[in-house]
This record gives sequence, C-alpha cells and structure tokens, in this order.
Amino acid sequence: MPFSAIRSIQAQDLCLVQHSKFKVLSPNRLSRPCLASYRSICSANSVSQQVTHNLPVPKKRYASQRLEQTTYPVSGFHSQSALASSQLARAIASRPGTPAETYVAYGLTQKLFEACSTQAEYTIPQLNKKGGQVPKTDAGEDLGVGEGWWYKGQFTFTFGGINLHLILTDEFSPELGLLPTFSTWSQVTFLHMYLLTARLRALPSHESLQTYSQHLIDHFSHNAEHRMDVLHGLTSRAIRNKFLKDLFIQWRGALAAYDEGIIKGDAVLGAAIWRNLWKAGHTAPNGDEMDWTKVALVVAYMRRVLHDLSLVSEADLALQLGPEKGGRPGIFSFSQADKKLVYGK
Repeated sequence: MPFSAIRSIQAQDLCLVQHSKFKVLSPNRLSRPCLASYRSICSANSVSQQVTHNLPVPKKRYASQRLEQTTYPVSGFHSQSALASSQLARAIASRPGTPAETYVAYGLTQKLFEACSTQAEYTIPQLNKKGGQVPKTDAGEDLGVGEGWWYKGQFTFTFGGINLHLILTDEFSPELGLLPTFSTWSQVTFLHMYLLTARLRALPSHESLQTYSQHLIDHFSHNAEHRMDVLHGLTSRAIRNKFLKDLFIQWRGALAAYDEGIIKGDAVLGAAIWRNLWKAGHTAPNGDEMDWTKVALVVAYMRRVLHDLSLVSEADLALQLGPEKGGRPGIFSFSQADKKLVYGK
C-alpha cells in the first residue's frame, strides 16, 4: 500500500478518535465561567504522534476568551442567560472575517444602536390627534416631547411592576435644556455612537472594526429614515435620501471633531460638543444666556463613559449600557461622578 494512503488512513482514524471525544454542553450548563469544548484539531503534525483511546482530550479555548468570569448584579434566570449569551457571543466573535462574525456584528450593533437611540428619544403627540398641529421651533423644525437629562431632568423607570415618573432637581441630575427635535436626537445619538466606535477600535482586527462600524451606521440610517417618514411626514424617498446623505456627512464630521477633542483636551472637546448639540449658539434654546457648565457636564460624561467602556468586553457591551432590570444605572446613565467633576461636590 502506498505511504500516502497509509497516512490518509491514519489521519481518518485520528479524526474519528477525536470526534468521539466531543462533549456537547446542555443549555443549563452554559452559565459556567468559560465555554469548555472538548475539541482537538486534526493536523499533519498530530498524525505522527501515537494515538490511544485512553488519552484525555485537552480543553481548548480561543485566545480572545477571558478566563475570568464577568459578574452581573442581576440574580436568577436573567443573570444566567445573560452570562451564557455573553460567553457564546465572545466565542463566536473571536473569528474575525468569517460569516459568523457578520451575523454576530449585525445583532450586537442593533442592540448597541438601540441604547444610543433611546438617550434622546422624543415623541410628537399631535400626530395621534386628528387635525393636530405640530409645533415648530424658530428654525422651522418639528418640536416634540422628550424625557431624560438631555432635555429635562426627568425620567421614567419601572419599580415593582409600576411605571414611575420622576422630575429631578439639579441636586441629582442636570437639565441640559436641549429641544426635543430630530436634529437633537441625531446629534445625541451620534455622540453615543462615537463613544462605542472608540471602544470598538480595540477589536482584534481592522476588518472587524469596519464590519461593526458599518452595521452601526446602517442601523442609524434605517431608524432615521423611519422617523422622517412616520414622525415628520417626509414621504418622498428622494428627499429622505438627501437628508440621509447630509446626516452621513455630519457623522463623519462628529467622528473627526470628537477624536480631536479627546486628544487635544477638554476645551477642544467642549467646543465640538457646543457646535454639535447647541449649534454654536451663544444663547440657550429658551433664550437665556448660554450656560457653559452644561457643556462641561457633557465633557465629563463623555470621558467617564469612555473609561467605563474600556472595562467591558465587546460581547458584554449591550448588557451594560442601559439601566438593568434591578434598577442599577447603566454606563449611558448620568453619574454623580460627572456632576462632581464639574461642580466639585
């Protein structure tokens, strides 16, 4: 028998031996600190080694998997399922450039974008009323109703199955006083998308960064076009496409401006925030003189969020951005550390 045929048979026998060692974990056991896969790779180098059925198969992990266990404050089934999802996503996402990464990136960036989009969410109640007139700003924009510290110092949360609405004073949360318009929503969303993009730059490959970044801006484009149609009556696709092109240019400008600010210092970063959120105006939207401490609060917020994001793995980002079910604030929530950095108390 030819030598090549002997090597082929040996390789097949080796694969059969390793295949018999496969161990499939049940869903209930996926909450272990690490995903253990009893798997060996059949290679030409391993053919020359002596094979016995009594040899244990080593446990192998992907290089990007972390050995430490991520701790979640939420107990019960939610914490176990979140941990399992996190570990599974981390195992799949560790293969850059594969079709699996594309699907994982699409789903993950959808969750990430939802967290960005809800920060300056707004509604237009007049649309639900027959013959209702939508109010306009001085610039002619549709004026909606918004919640959260970007608009007013108020927010809604769930406690004990009951929706509670709180109006906060400056002692707890600032009130930036931005107008709840499409323009404000897009710029606040861009700001949070930038913070996530800065974190995603730490992905193991540039190809992975491009994949995640493209999906993130795609989610924004789809959501923005939907808002134009449903909330603002732009039924013409040609007009919507024109606005989307302008928004993409604004997104590229925001990336460059915030990058420059992060590198050069708080003054440059504050100027970028002032241009994008307050439209470089010397008066607040309500006509009062511009309060620069509000710009400083956003600067402190951005730097604190960037630090917090650096402590979270890519697979866990979607789980820790928004408020958790137990009531604990997420990374994208206003922190007393932001206020203390500006006011010193």
